[in-house]
Amino acid sequence: MTSLADLDISKPFVATVVSNERITPDSSEEDIRNIVIELDQEDFTYNVGDSIALLVPGPHEFGKEYHVRLYTIAGGEKTEDGKPLLTLCVKRCFYIDEYSGEKYEGKASNYFCDRVPGDKLTMAGPFKGAFRIPEDEDTNMLMVGLGTGIAPFRAFVRHIYDERGGWKGKVRLFFGAKTGLEMIYMNDKQDDFANYYDEKTFKAFEAVSPRPALDAPIALDQSIEQNAQEVWDMVRDPDTYVYVAGHEQVGELLDQAMAKIAGSEEKWQQRKAELKAGKRWMELMY
Repeated sequence: MTSLADLDISKPFVATVVSNERITPDSSEEDIRNIVIELDQEDFTYNVGDSIALLVPGPHEFGKEYHVRLYTIAGGEKTEDGKPLLTLCVKRCFYIDEYSGEKYEGKASNYFCDRVPGDKLTMAGPFKGAFRIPEDEDTNMLMVGLGTGIAPFRAFVRHIYDERGGWKGKVRLFFGAKTGLEMIYMNDKQDDFANYYDEKTFKAFEAVSPRPALDAPIALDQSIEQNAQEVWDMVRDPDTYVYVAGHEQVGELLDQAMAKIAGSEEKWQQRKAELKAGKRWMELMY
């Protein structure tokens, strides 16, 4: 994966915030937003799964002009006058200083989440994403994500069913959040995936924490294990691509579940290595 320091941001452009909507309930600890921006350039083109960079103006530490962060493009369309409209999924982040124990705001996420319609942003890109959609519509797609990791999968599902007109292979989405209310794009406030539940090849499986108040892990592994036979058949099928996105915990939960399904850690790691060797395993962790 390309380092932020290696990104070419020499040709920045202006974007205008069109809307900024919180998509987690006000009662949730997680502030996650669906932000739509209009780009001031008609020739902007991207592939599904690509990212765009937000350049937060400085000055910053070490004399840096901008603080840069990448956001996966969750969707896009055109305005009546041909300008690109991009949808981004942004989580307001904080971090704890490991030495002082003090809580600090994430610079880019808080800056982005605080923008209001009409505000101007400095952006750059697009940048090639970690994921790609197979050309063959008979290919199976197994998607596993946590939190804002669902953003590229939202773009995937909309692309294959709305823009490409359907998909013949199996499309399975396993997604987790702390509570049902925090299921991004899958909660009562905004459920974009409900538009595809009638598609014969698409199924989505949700997982939450059994004890969210105690910070118990999200039961993503249990959700996968409950569908063990189908999941195992898919990862053994040479026509299956696996996509994993979200916080690094998603990889740990997936490995735990798949080791049980495979019968041992060794068997699963061997199968996983084969998927990677065949370029059919793609992941985006943060």
